[in-house]
Amino acid sequence: MTIDEFRAGFVEEPGYLDHPRISPIGEFALAEQRAHCDLLSRARFGSLGALEEQDGRVRTAVAELLRFRPDQVVFQPSTSQALMHVMFGLTGTVAASPDEFPAIGYAMTRAAQALGVLTPHTIVAEHERITPAVVKAQLDSSVMAVVVSLVDYRTGYLVDLEGIRQVIGDRLLIVDAIQGAGIVDAPWELADVIASGGHKWLRAGQGTGFLALSDRAREHLTPVWSGWLAHGRPELLHEVVEPAADAGAFRVGYADAAAQARLAGAVEAVLDVGVPAIRDAILERTARLIEVADEEGIEVVSPREDAERAGIVSLAPHPEFTSALAAALHNHGVSATVRDGRVRLGAHVSTGDDTIEQFRAALREFASLATPRRT
Repeated sequence: MTIDEFRAGFVEEPGYLDHPRISPIGEFALAEQRAHCDLLSRARFGSLGALEEQDGRVRTAVAELLRFRPDQVVFQPSTSQALMHVMFGLTGTVAASPDEFPAIGYAMTRAAQALGVLTPHTIVAEHERITPAVVKAQLDSSVMAVVVSLVDYRTGYLVDLEGIRQVIGDRLLIVDAIQGAGIVDAPWELADVIASGGHKWLRAGQGTGFLALSDRAREHLTPVWSGWLAHGRPELLHEVVEPAADAGAFRVGYADAAAQARLAGAVEAVLDVGVPAIRDAILERTARLIEVADEEGIEVVSPREDAERAGIVSLAPHPEFTSALAAALHNHGVSATVRDGRVRLGAHVSTGDDTIEQFRAALREFASLATPRRT
């Protein structure tokens, strides 16, 4: 598949720049949803077996994306639930920044409170970045696992996984990949745990996600929240048995087969066109957004080097003018997230020139209102 053919699979309205929040679902996933709705509505004789096939299909697709094995992957309805599985399964001291997306902090805190076997250890970011030097300087001998986001959800900073792996040694490396999966060809094999969702850059819709575990991580993690399907056997067992030795131990019950199919279809399309081609297209669109912001004199707090960024562009207007910028974007039909005094945008391969021009018009309107009040 060419990048143009991939791009043609998305039909969001011009002005949409809120991909870091949720990306409009693509045809590769929508086709799967329609097919499964039709299957379930008709329930033709012998057709329901297709539902059971989606678990293996989605694990195979995600495994290829991450360069893991299918038995190291388990479907999850969200990144947050995947992280809960991980934190409730850990024993020891786990290090993370309190500035990570709250799903990480909540999972760590709830596990610590409920079981009393996990101890949170705080890593303080420097200039809103978790770098290998930051991690190395703030670890101690008690830390057995380190949690990082592949891409910072506030600034779009792409973490140096290779550097962090080097400084943490044989500690577990846990990665929240939701802001990079599908658009960053990361060195996934360096991670012990990868948790992600499919409703952002993979464009598979909500209710889609996965958890990938290295063999070493599976040995360390206890499948506390492990249900009746987690034994990995085909038969229905009334006796409670030990969970499987692979990632399937972190299943609870039946997953939504249509959601599994949506994620599989979306990932298969990404694999067909290739992550590098998608990344190149997104970086070009992102550079255009940064260029427009520079032209209008609005501060960009996202990295500018390609090696340090993914698809997020974060703007930091003077606090006095944040509401005015949000209003200008709204007036010109530009979708974005306004949070904590910043405006977060994100471009995908389907972000067209018309969207860039809407963004430009919004910033010009904002500049005309804000400039007279600047000192």
